[in-house]
Amino acid sequence: MVSSQAPWSEAPLPGSGERRVAAIDIGTNSIHLLIAAINPELRSFSVVLAEKSTTRLGERDPHTGDLSAAAIERAFLTLRHCRDLAASHGVEQIVTAATSAVREAPNGREFVQALHDQLGLTVDLISGPEEARLIYLGVLSGMTLGDKPHLILDIGGGSTELILADGSDARVLTSTRIGAVRLQREFCQQDPLPSGRRSFLQAYIQGSLDPAVAQVSQALRPGEKPLMVATSGTAMALASLAAAEDSKPQRKLQGYRLSLERIDQLIAKLQAMMPEQRRGLTAINERRAEIIVPGALILQTAMRMLQARELVVCDRALREGLIVDWMLRNDLLGDRFAFQSTIRERTVRHLARNYGVDPERADRVAAQALALYDQTRGWLHHDDGKGRLLLWAAAQLHDCGKYVNVGAYHKHTWYLIRHGELLGYSELEHLMVAAIARYHRRGLPKKRHESWQLIEGREERRTVTSLALLLRLAAALDRRPEAVIGRLAVRLEGSGVLMVTLEPRLGADGSRPDLSLERWSLLSCGPVVLEVTGLQLQVPETGA
Repeated sequence: MVSSQAPWSEAPLPGSGERRVAAIDIGTNSIHLLIAAINPELRSFSVVLAEKSTTRLGERDPHTGDLSAAAIERAFLTLRHCRDLAASHGVEQIVTAATSAVREAPNGREFVQALHDQLGLTVDLISGPEEARLIYLGVLSGMTLGDKPHLILDIGGGSTELILADGSDARVLTSTRIGAVRLQREFCQQDPLPSGRRSFLQAYIQGSLDPAVAQVSQALRPGEKPLMVATSGTAMALASLAAAEDSKPQRKLQGYRLSLERIDQLIAKLQAMMPEQRRGLTAINERRAEIIVPGALILQTAMRMLQARELVVCDRALREGLIVDWMLRNDLLGDRFAFQSTIRERTVRHLARNYGVDPERADRVAAQALALYDQTRGWLHHDDGKGRLLLWAAAQLHDCGKYVNVGAYHKHTWYLIRHGELLGYSELEHLMVAAIARYHRRGLPKKRHESWQLIEGREERRTVTSLALLLRLAAALDRRPEAVIGRLAVRLEGSGVLMVTLEPRLGADGSRPDLSLERWSLLSCGPVVLEVTGLQLQVPETGA
């Protein structure tokens, strides 16, 4: 990738170690700007600002194929704004990539040169496979792929990228010259589309996707059933339309699941609408409404060809991939796979750092919570293992609300986690982490609490209640700045007694600290333990 060294860049704040980088994605339909704050120590980044402007570079001269003068003017105005906005945030570099509209236009290279000469932006005119690679890196920054194969589908304005990948590698990187803007321009002169024209368009899409689908099919191993991940405008717009119809719409579309059946229903509605009716939909903007039908037909056709019955939406794509790629090239990541495999841990630690959480104390509480989890399965909780990571995350973040106010900090903690960014977690997991942290102190969940209402499933509520109890016990043991507990052991006695034994941590001089404070604090949780589990909590004196 090529990047622009910013002559206006400022040094990071003294002692912060933070580095700021901007990424600009010059697409066929839109130009995206992302400004990222990179933490070199945590090897992670957070999004400071993200903007999108619909510039429609794909509206090229019908005779020459050149980028039109009007489109170039719109792009220049937007890119000048992007450059100046990045400068105001003190970025040290701007990484810029142009995709299908620019790389295919006869005057595309002239446009790129003009951007360099007039705006000081060095733009990389990337190939289709390189675009697919960067999209893959972007998805890696926001989702945990693990060992399971995933099909990543990115429908842009001028091209569609199809990627077969897992947590170890991208096996197939393809780019096909069909996109929402391109198909709208070439096939959708009548709106709504007549049935015959629609059938022809679907056949054209299928024929165009055939080579990419064949590559993916050949690379799949026997018995593999990949999960489909959809990114960018078309997928986000369909998810937004679907979510608007849900009884309780999700706040974030990251991780939203769409079945093929639901997509079929949405497309049927969209195709029957007049253009002004689609523009009136509040879930999508007017410019997206103009190209949603051809984009949705690409998605629908691809799912059928790949025999995918469901997809999950990812809100990260090329622009985030540019940031990850910059970090890789600047030795801020060991490798992209290590980056991906630890996404959940890093995003939690990043959020904790943002709110001034003491990492040593958070690690102690987390270790004690997990020790309780491992020793009390079947007594204090019945989780099958999936909640272990949620408990760890809640333990790391349980006192971040003190950043706002020490009083009722557990409520502030819920708000900060709820509205923070936890990459690699589904929407439900995100809510559960926030609720576990919320109920680690004071009262038990009540029906009127928003934090409880947002978790609808009975099993999920049961998990939150039991894991919050474990966190309550672990936090009760963290009464001093220094570590004084060496080990804790839990056993269940026949008479319904939960016995928790504390062993002191020996000092450097061999001294044994008095744990009466920790014993008293733990015993204060007894009434809640009894109410939730029916067990009587006992904590014998040290050495008893």
